[in-house]
Amino acid sequence: MNEIADCGGRGELRRQARVALGLGSPFVAALLEAGERQIDHAPLTARMIASWPHDPSASALAMRFNAALHALARRDSLPALTALYRGEHQDFDGAIAAALASEDDFIAQWMLDTPQTNEVGRAAAIGAALMVVRQETDLPCALLELGSSCGLNLNLARYAYDLGGIAAGAAQSPVRIAPAWRGAAPVHAPIEIVAARGIDLNPLDAGNEATRERLLAYIWADQPGRAARLEQALALARLHPPQVDEGHAAPWLAAQLETPQPAGLCRVVFHSMVLQYLSAQERESISDTVQRAGRHATAQRPFAWIRFEWTPMRSEVQLSLTCWPGGEKRLLATCHAYGDWIDWRR
Repeated sequence: MNEIADCGGRGELRRQARVALGLGSPFVAALLEAGERQIDHAPLTARMIASWPHDPSASALAMRFNAALHALARRDSLPALTALYRGEHQDFDGAIAAALASEDDFIAQWMLDTPQTNEVGRAAAIGAALMVVRQETDLPCALLELGSSCGLNLNLARYAYDLGGIAAGAAQSPVRIAPAWRGAAPVHAPIEIVAARGIDLNPLDAGNEATRERLLAYIWADQPGRAARLEQALALARLHPPQVDEGHAAPWLAAQLETPQPAGLCRVVFHSMVLQYLSAQERESISDTVQRAGRHATAQRPFAWIRFEWTPMRSEVQLSLTCWPGGEKRLLATCHAYGDWIDWRR
C-alpha cells in the first residue's frame, strides 16, 4: 500500500502554476490556473484529480495535465486551443474550457501514464558530475541509468556543453547545452563513456513518431529552445540508438551490478527526476544495492552514484555524487528542474 494514499489533487493545478512561473514559464502558469477554474467541464478528469491516490506533486499530476493539453494543441483538432498555443489570442479560460469539455476521455487517459520528459538539459549537470568522477579516478566510465525513458541522456557524451565557460563533450555535436552557470567553473576533464545502458518501465523508441509527439508535448510551449534541442537529440538517437531495457529499476540494477566489472573502468549509476515515481521500498532496494556495490569497489574498479533529484520536501533539485572507494556523499550543485541553470558548489 502506498504510504501517501488518498492524498487527492484538489488545488494541485493552482499550486503548480506558481511553480511553473518560478521556473520561467508564464504560459504554463496561466494555462494551469485556467485549468483549475475550468476543470468541471471535464468531470472524468476532475474526479481523477480529486481522488488521486498518491502524492500529486511527486506524481507530477499538473505536468501530466499540461502535457495532455499541449498534445491536443499540436494535433490542430481544437482551433481555439491551437490558436492559444500559437499566441493568436489570450482567452485561456475559453479555449481550455472547450478542450476539457470535448476531450475529457483523452485527457484522463493521458494522465494515467507516468510522465516521459527525458529532458536533455539535465545532461549538463550529469556531465559535470562525470568530469568530477574522471578527475578522481582518471578512468573512462560505463553508465547505468535508471528511468531512461527514450535513453537520450545515455548519449550525453555525444553532446556539446558550455559549463561556466568550460567547453566539454563532443565539440561538433548538433546538440548544444549551455546552462546559466553560477559559482566557480568546473575543472575540465574528458567525458569518456565506453558503455551505456538503461532501464525503464516503458522504453520509448526515438524513431517512432508517437514517441516524438509524446516527448514534445511535455516540453513547455513557451520554451521553443528546449523543443529544438529535443528534436536534435532525437535525431542523434536515431543515428546512435541508446540501449534501454524494459522492466523495474531495482531488480535490473541488482542484476547489472552482479556482472563482473572490468579493471580500468569506473561503473556509474545515475538517474534524474526518477525517485519521486518509485515506492519507498523500491528506493530502499536501490540504495541498498548501490551501497553493497560500493563496498566492493577498488581503485582499479571504482564505482559512482550520481543523483539529479528533488529533495524530500521538494524545496530544491540537488546534484549529488558518491564515489567508492570512500563512499562520501557530496552535494555538487543545486539546479533548475530542467537544467536551465546550475549553481555549482564544488
